[in-house]
Amino acid sequence: MKLFEYAAPRTEAEVLQVLSPEFGKTEILAGGTDLIGLMKKMIVTPDRVVNIMNVPTLQGIEPTDEGGVRIGAATTLDVVRTSPYMKPYSAVLQVIAGINSLQLQAQGTIGGELCRRPQCWFFRNGEGLFWSSRHGTGERDDRYHAIFDNEGPARFVSPSRIAPALIALGARLRVIGPRAEDEQWVPASAFFQKPKHEQQKETILRPDQLLTHIELPPVDGWLSATYEVRQSVGPDAPLAAAACAFRHSGGIVREARIVLGQVAPTPWYSHEAVAALVGMPVTVETAEIAGQAAVQRARPLNNNAYKVQLAKVAVKRAILLAAGMNPGGF
Repeated sequence: MKLFEYAAPRTEAEVLQVLSPEFGKTEILAGGTDLIGLMKKMIVTPDRVVNIMNVPTLQGIEPTDEGGVRIGAATTLDVVRTSPYMKPYSAVLQVIAGINSLQLQAQGTIGGELCRRPQCWFFRNGEGLFWSSRHGTGERDDRYHAIFDNEGPARFVSPSRIAPALIALGARLRVIGPRAEDEQWVPASAFFQKPKHEQQKETILRPDQLLTHIELPPVDGWLSATYEVRQSVGPDAPLAAAACAFRHSGGIVREARIVLGQVAPTPWYSHEAVAALVGMPVTVETAEIAGQAAVQRARPLNNNAYKVQLAKVAVKRAILLAAGMNPGGF
């Protein structure tokens, strides 16, 4: 691990004062469940590490005046999971429960989970995020890579497990910086991006900006769920996932949001699945049709065609789970 400076600011303004405007110079430390491993392998080599866990305003959960909840980005997943304010947001709670690691739940933070770096094993092995000529011309092991939006060199999948649920629930994120008075609220759906070159990250955050809060709107009749297809009961990332939120009246779905995870470089909003669900009753058949619609545009790589079926199943079961029906499976 490279030697680095350590900063422990106590206010949001102090955090911004010690961040660099250049990527790679400073890194934010919260739970450290992702950053420490990257630093040990010399994947990231910051000159300064900024610990934000001593900033009181970045922790805790409180109701908003509108009837939603606001979560500090440095709030641990375990606190989110056990908060009475979070009970109506089933899609989020199901993700945290599915992580299946007491350590990750107790130490990892919700903001850190949103800002995780890709699990792509080429990236974690020091080869960078992008496929290029330096990787050779032979077939690469792409079994865990994207089945959507995978044209070009960026073929990794967005690593955040909680992002699809937040997008489906209509969350927005508070971002500040580079000055303390610079504040913007960003829809969770606009927070992620597919980087075009090595100087871009997987989120819109600049190196001198800070994610401070996640705000969820009132539930207001929305039902939600997340379904992850996992290859084990441990903390490993799922192979495919889907988060669903919808409102219905008279037994008919009136509004819906369906977001897939682990299938594209960003959380994948499925307009096709939404179109198949809205205006229909929630039945096993309807959920099946929505799942099929969700994967219409999938373009698997050499070794990951199996993900198409898993994504379809995840959408179907997320819809049924949100409706309180038996999703099937184990």
